[in-house]
Amino acid sequence: MQLRLDALEAHLAKGLAGLYVVYGDEHLLAQEASDRIRAAARAAGFTDRSVFTVERGFDWSSLLGASQSMSLFGDRQLVELRIPSGKPGKEGADALKALAAAVNDDVLTMITLPRLDAATQKSAWFTALADAGVALKIDPVERAQLPNWVGQRLAAQGQRVAAGDEGRRALAFIAERVEGNLLAAHQEIQKLGLLYPAGSLSFEQIHDAVLNVARYDVFKLNEAMLAGDVGRLSRMLDGLRGEGEAAVLVLWAVVEELRTLLRIKRGVAAGKPLAMLVRENRVWGPRERLIGPALSRVTETSLEKALALAARLDRQVKGLSGGTPGNHRNDPPPDPWDGLFELAMTVAAPKTAPVPPPRPRAGAAAAARRPA
Repeated sequence: MQLRLDALEAHLAKGLAGLYVVYGDEHLLAQEASDRIRAAARAAGFTDRSVFTVERGFDWSSLLGASQSMSLFGDRQLVELRIPSGKPGKEGADALKALAAAVNDDVLTMITLPRLDAATQKSAWFTALADAGVALKIDPVERAQLPNWVGQRLAAQGQRVAAGDEGRRALAFIAERVEGNLLAAHQEIQKLGLLYPAGSLSFEQIHDAVLNVARYDVFKLNEAMLAGDVGRLSRMLDGLRGEGEAAVLVLWAVVEELRTLLRIKRGVAAGKPLAMLVRENRVWGPRERLIGPALSRVTETSLEKALALAARLDRQVKGLSGGTPGNHRNDPPPDPWDGLFELAMTVAAPKTAPVPPPRPRAGAAAAARRPA
């Protein structure tokens, strides 16, 4: 059966299943879920533990042997199987189906996998595992959910932010500093628990303690663009640049979003339902909620002009001429990253909308963030 992460504690309190599959790319949450299953297994008498990691040439018969054997000392055992690639291969798939079909009350099996695509989740081996035990999907904590997640973690260690705007500002500050790096968020929250006693935390205390440990993901840029969050967009671009991300990859991500918006915009103009266009263009997750407001901010003409600018930026980031001879007004800025910001702003804050303040250069922005 499928189980939500927030239902794991209640499930374990009722008793253990014989098989668990923990899958997802949020490593902190996957590790915590696995630890809770291990603790419950130890409490239930599964004191012997065997760990297998699937690598090239892995002997699947050793796993099947362990899952059917008793410990030398007669203890019940926990067998852990880790498949980092998420792809067991044909031999592995057959072994996993055999494992799912085998019943042994003295063995508890836990299998950990990375995020799986829809096709893999429908495969015969994964379906057999899920039907035989419990499949626990670890969903990422999205940016919009992160402040609440931080607040819950603080509450678990007896701390809380101040009420009202100051508290919301403090949670937003932590979320900005740890974006895309949940393990760092966990560490920063633990640090607050060590530095300050239980009770309310002021914004100043949090500001002084929390480092800027964000790990920016180029594929999250589109969310900031669609949401019209200019501040986040600027931070992400500066962060990607500071982390050494290739400008050509950032350009590709922005251009893909521009093309998607243009296709949907033209489809709506032709009378097609927005819901159908969203599915056809593979827009899901947070983007599905943001696509409508973004479409209302842009025009076909502005998107076409943005793609023309993108073509010039593409030449620039590849070390070729950035502009069109004799047309200097349409040349991209000398710094390609400023050009990327201008391109993304086509969607985030079109010129017909209120114009945001000028974007500081990366060095100036970093200096402005440092406390006096």
